[in-house]
Amino acid sequence: MKSLSMKHWFADGVFRTIVRNASYLGSSKLVGALLGLIALACAGRGLTPALFGTLVIIHSYANGVGALVKFQTWQFIVRYGTPALGRGDLGEFRDVTGFAFGLDLASGLVGLAGGLVLLPFLAAWFGIPAEDVQLAMLYCTLIPTMTAATPTGILRVLDRFDQIAVQQMVTPALRALGGVISYFGGFGFAGFVVTWYLADLLGDLCLWAMSVQELRRKGIRGALRPGLAGPGRRLSGAWDFVWTTNFAHSIWAAWGPVSNLIVGALLGPTSAGLFKIAATFFDSASKPADLMSRSFYPEIMRLDPATRHPWQLAIRSALISGGIGFVILLAVILGGEPVIGLVFGKRYVEAYDLLQLMTASLIVTMASFPLESLLYMAGRQRSALVAEGAAAAGYAVLLFALIHMFGITGAGLAYVAGVCLKALFMFMPTLWAYRARGTLSHIMAQEAHA
Repeated sequence: MKSLSMKHWFADGVFRTIVRNASYLGSSKLVGALLGLIALACAGRGLTPALFGTLVIIHSYANGVGALVKFQTWQFIVRYGTPALGRGDLGEFRDVTGFAFGLDLASGLVGLAGGLVLLPFLAAWFGIPAEDVQLAMLYCTLIPTMTAATPTGILRVLDRFDQIAVQQMVTPALRALGGVISYFGGFGFAGFVVTWYLADLLGDLCLWAMSVQELRRKGIRGALRPGLAGPGRRLSGAWDFVWTTNFAHSIWAAWGPVSNLIVGALLGPTSAGLFKIAATFFDSASKPADLMSRSFYPEIMRLDPATRHPWQLAIRSALISGGIGFVILLAVILGGEPVIGLVFGKRYVEAYDLLQLMTASLIVTMASFPLESLLYMAGRQRSALVAEGAAAAGYAVLLFALIHMFGITGAGLAYVAGVCLKALFMFMPTLWAYRARGTLSHIMAQEAHA
């Protein structure tokens, strides 16, 4: 019976597409994760724990600023660009991509200016030594490329997940290569900062080059002409969507980088380095859910939310992702400690205790991935904003409180609680949206007509 059920699942062409695209991304992410471990291992072994923590904090600062100002333009392109292409309306599609590009430019420049201005005042609090502030300011110049999500959205809406998969290996490969060169060449802390910088920059530029090439191949000209006022007027609900998703994801995307910064500020760079190692392993373990989400969202945007089809796809995808999460959980528990000791050295084995705590939330993370996409499909992005904001606020309070109570262990406990809060707060409005699905098509048709 179970076999017949699974065969029925894969008889669904949309479900097969979701799994296929997730497989593309998953294969490259696996390679990228291994290369990322090599880069971290070189930095961990080539630097003292304090310097390794400082490197993590510098990267986290630039990444955190970028996350706070970043608009989720890839979601905007999928949400508005997919139906435009379906109708063959290239003019509207150009408005969508031009509007997204304009937002990326504006947010990137704001983030760059803010990051550079604030860094000298915040460096000491974050634990960045005065002699390393200039290197940290250099790293901040990556913020404009870190915030740009337009090329990712273009490739997703054009169903070029294979190219995204290739690009995902560029940055970790370059970072691993630079790490090996810095380690064996004895270039020290500055060498690792520069190689990480170049890897991030070249990886981002590669993504832009791929999207430009794909637009040319499709014969879509002028899609990257930035504009805000004109496209914003012509695209109904555009500003509401981008501001809502911006706030929601700025809150949650900053989770990792800001956590590293808070741990570094309260416990010092060495603890920030340990937290980074544990978080890296956890992020790698939970990647299948992220990959399923990236392939799931574009596909359900082509479906009618009033039917049961997208909701059934969500349940099937969640069950598969949760099952994978259980297998990964066992692997992490059994093999996490020896891997950390082998890759980073015995002085970093303490990170395994954190990893054990974090993996307690792995199945929740992986099984709940469809919830956010379902809310966007149902036009309830504000519910997603409230859910993510409430969960992030709860996480922040718990992070400060539990660190003061239990030290580095408290950071792991807070991480688990934050993941569970997010899943719970997302589930409730998703359930309400499902129960009201009969009215969704009518409402969304009215919005499109307006």
